[in-house]
Amino acid sequence: MKVHRHPLRVYYEDTDLAGIVYYANYLRFLERGRSEMVREAGISQLEMKAQGFVFAVRRVEADYLKPAHFEDELIVETRASGLKGASFDMPQRVLRGEEVLLQALVRVVVLDRQGRATRLPADIRAKLAAITADDGM
Repeated sequence: MKVHRHPLRVYYEDTDLAGIVYYANYLRFLERGRSEMVREAGISQLEMKAQGFVFAVRRVEADYLKPAHFEDELIVETRASGLKGASFDMPQRVLRGEEVLLQALVRVVVLDRQGRATRLPADIRAKLAAITADDGM
């Protein structure tokens, strides 16, 4: 799959006293990118929940390379890779133009109603397989 690209703008509420994006807010930006990619792949997280399944972040590795500032226009790039029985990876980057500000690797797991990891339902697996790339970002 091509890289999914989600545009966003940095608002004042995203910044700290120094006028740069507060580090934890990048996690919100990454979540938006993942949610939009999943939605565009035809996966409804509301329908999943009704069937008793939800996606949950299991692990995040993030490298903060350069700061973003108030009013910056950013792009969150997201891919899916490493599809396994109950989990998959989502390599992500946050860019300002061509400049990489953050690189992250997010491990996503599927949970059942009891909060236990469970195998991906066949229909969700098929949609994820269609967007999964085995190459790195």
